Amino acid sequence: MKKLLVLLLLFAFNFTIIAQSKIKVPKGYSNDIGQMISMLDNLKSRVERNVANLDQEGTDYLLDENANSPGAIIYHLAATEVYYQVYTFEGRGFNKEEAEKWETALNLGEKARREFKGKPLSYYLELYDEVRKKTKKLLKTKDDEWFKEMSGNMSNHWCWFHVMEHQANHMGQLALITKRIK
Repeated sequence: MKKLLVLLLLFAFNFTIIAQSKIKVPKGYSNDIGQMISMLDNLKSRVERNVANLDQEGTDYLLDENANSPGAIIYHLAATEVYYQVYTFEGRGFNKEEAEKWETALNLGEKARREFKGKPLSYYLELYDEVRKKTKKLLKTKDDEWFKEMSGNMSNHWCWFHVMEHQANHMGQLALITKRIK
């Protein structure tokens, strides 16, 4: 009986791992855009898992005087995604109002180290959630032909690939930071 229970648990665990390792096009999206959404959401959930247990000290933690805190990095991921929303959907950079809200997070550095502290992790994660909801809403209005169109010297597909790879890079950075905190 004990062996059967262990086998069932192993099967359930492996099934869960396999199910999570598929790129699945969400309903309502064209194939290529849906695959991108699937990958973006997978990376976002992994970013969130890396920071899930951070308290205020961990959210504001700096590895050294040139580092960025986990909170600032999450804000940076949201800012990058907003930039590419504006760039690919409206064909422009930030306007003055957008720049005031997002530029510090987009560029990080000393100003971000001064400004992005004292806010709970939930502040940054909720901001990231709002941005992703808008991304998904906007991308749902487009198709794979739009993905092939150029925005400046890049295709829209490449722009969103960059958002995805950018998340992956910072996911690794967050993993390193959170291991140093614990």
